[in-house]
Amino acid sequence: MTVGGSSVERQVATSVLVIGTGGAGLRASIELAERGVEVLAVGKRPRADAHTSLAAGGINAALATMDPEDSWQQHAADTLKESYLLANPVTVQIVAEGAARGIDDLERYGMPFARESDGRISQRFFGAHTYRRTAFAGDYTGLEIQRTLINRALQLKVPILDTVYISRILVKDNVVFGAYGFDLNDGTRYVIHADAVILAAGGHTRIWRRTSSRRDENTGDSFRLAVEAGGRIRDPELVQFHPSGLIEPENAAGTLVSEAARGEGGQLRNNLGERFMVRYDPERMELSTRDRVALAAYTEIREGRGTPKGGVWLDVSHLPRETIMRRLPRVYQTLLELQMLDITQQPIEIAPTAHYSMGGVWVRPDDHGTGVDGLYAIGEAASGLHGANRLGGNSLIELLVFGRIVGEEAAKYSKERESQLRSADVLGEARAEVDGLLASDGPENVRALQRVLRDTMTTYAGVVRDEEGLLTGLSELAALEERMQHVGVHPDIAGFQDLAHAFDLKSSALAARATLDAALVRRETRGCHNRSDYPELDESLQVNLVWSGPGQVEQEEIPPVPADLAGLMREVSSAGKLVE
Repeated sequence: MTVGGSSVERQVATSVLVIGTGGAGLRASIELAERGVEVLAVGKRPRADAHTSLAAGGINAALATMDPEDSWQQHAADTLKESYLLANPVTVQIVAEGAARGIDDLERYGMPFARESDGRISQRFFGAHTYRRTAFAGDYTGLEIQRTLINRALQLKVPILDTVYISRILVKDNVVFGAYGFDLNDGTRYVIHADAVILAAGGHTRIWRRTSSRRDENTGDSFRLAVEAGGRIRDPELVQFHPSGLIEPENAAGTLVSEAARGEGGQLRNNLGERFMVRYDPERMELSTRDRVALAAYTEIREGRGTPKGGVWLDVSHLPRETIMRRLPRVYQTLLELQMLDITQQPIEIAPTAHYSMGGVWVRPDDHGTGVDGLYAIGEAASGLHGANRLGGNSLIELLVFGRIVGEEAAKYSKERESQLRSADVLGEARAEVDGLLASDGPENVRALQRVLRDTMTTYAGVVRDEEGLLTGLSELAALEERMQHVGVHPDIAGFQDLAHAFDLKSSALAARATLDAALVRRETRGCHNRSDYPELDESLQVNLVWSGPGQVEQEEIPPVPADLAGLMREVSSAGKLVE
């Protein structure tokens, strides 16, 4: 094989292909394997280092181990309330009702949950929960879940290729027949024939300058793969900004400082030394909701009261050293490693950071089918559960509930196939797309263009948006897309990362356009979506926005909330509770 030239092409066949080896992809793979269905899981990151492993806070299920009054109905009501009524009630009910089974599955696989002295799974408060329903494992819950799922997948001998980048899902006449990709290390091409494909490749938060995602994850891959396969995107403008991401060092900008720091008594101050939350939520102060704290910090910075590097101060140095070491060990360690900063003595410089894609690929609420036969989407790649504000702890349980359900659905779909039509033309297009990029030798640098895109999105589609800014963002994006035609892609002896980055850039540009288009149409302020030119919530916009291509945004009705759940919806104070 010559670097940059034509390479070996491997043909692989499986019943179901899973794209993504984080929590959602692994749970679906496990379900398929337990049902005796042939499955192959592929991903572009090492499986032990998936984004799931970063989730610190916990996983929700109304187990009622701590508060006997809790119920799945109350969990559903809290989720709908927090979503600003943009979540799909059917999706919400499925997750809340299936949550306890999701925890049971993890226990069956050997998950080490924190427990009370009598053996009950311990649960704590998180965000706007009426009762304690967040199970956890220290402040490494996501990491433990990922480890547990990897171990179970190994027991079942699930084949996992975590150095394969999928560049296209193969579709003929709106029916999936596999995917095309390449090995990140040696460039070997993969033609993967499959009856069904499950898309679990994460969200699009990496298209902002500061994000809690790592460098090459959550670049919008799910969005591009789905749209090019004939799918659509729902609510891409609904992105959760976490209030406290680090500003430095540059290569770790956006790394989260756990909201436990505020929960334990940390204070937010501007550069004048003022505790500015008194202006935005005098009752709850630093314990206000995530979207409100992020907006407050953003406003202070924008109005010139920010720190020299463009952030605000989060200070825990007034707390007893023992409290910090016992309750915030991870925050203490992280700051020491990244900045040589001792948080027992000095404040932390933070700014809002893109954290979670609440929208994603359009899916049916019950089986998460995309409308393309045989193509499903799950996890942060999918939409429907979170609306305009995600309830803390819901993302991890979503992976387990819909991982199981979609594994079951894909198994059934595969078994019922009478024949599978393939297309040499479609395969040829996928092959030519990779060939074309490998042959491109233009002057534009892919990494530099990624930075331009992130700067554009941060400036014009960040925490606060307005019409003029969004239109400017779209025109800057058009100029960027023109420059993308002239990139140079240069694989070398170290591998084919440069080719992967070029596809990442394509994905990010599509995700950015979807986000800007939908943000323009949502002329209101609701949850995480702040329009300074439309500061009020607009009842007529209690709809989902579905994007199917540049400038194509349709409004989709949301089913009504069932009466029994509506009766349980109430304002829940998050005072004194962690909001992770």
